Amino acid sequence: MDTAPRSTRPPTPALRLRPWSDDDLWLLRRTNAPEMTEHLGGPEGEQELLARHERYQRLGGDQGRMFTVVLAETEEVAGSIGFWAQTWQGEPVYETGWGVLPEFQGRGIAAAAARAVVEQARELGNRPTLHAFPKVVHTASNAVCRKAGFALVGECAFEYPKGNPITCNDWRTDLAPAAG
Repeated sequence: MDTAPRSTRPPTPALRLRPWSDDDLWLLRRTNAPEMTEHLGGPEGEQELLARHERYQRLGGDQGRMFTVVLAETEEVAGSIGFWAQTWQGEPVYETGWGVLPEFQGRGIAAAAARAVVEQARELGNRPTLHAFPKVVHTASNAVCRKAGFALVGECAFEYPKGNPITCNDWRTDLAPAAG
């Protein structure tokens, strides 16, 4: 008789990352809601959203990528994730950020998407690390970093949005190809 404890949590749905497109402006608007931007300085205005959407579409080459997170089984868009070139403490790195729509939260989707975006950044092969900078008080995003295999470097002073000083955790993962 098998008496091993079983998880009551359903398995994380399979997902894929689809490159950001012109058709994804609706998703940017959905993730711009107050409950989704509480830790990011609040919602942006329409002009800022349109500018962000254009930046997401132009992102490419060795500068990074932006993606929609699509559930493989249903083709539903669950959120967005991306990575972009950044200089951190004098070093060239990638930074990542994500947003999962409220109806898809709590299912492990953000951590699975973060693991997938690590592989995308690793494939470019031109920056040594990928960092995430969630606010220290943002429990869910810090948990995503931990579950996705990032290592906590420690607290740091950060500015987001520009001109707004905040205290974040610096989470990092190495992008060197796995030995094998």
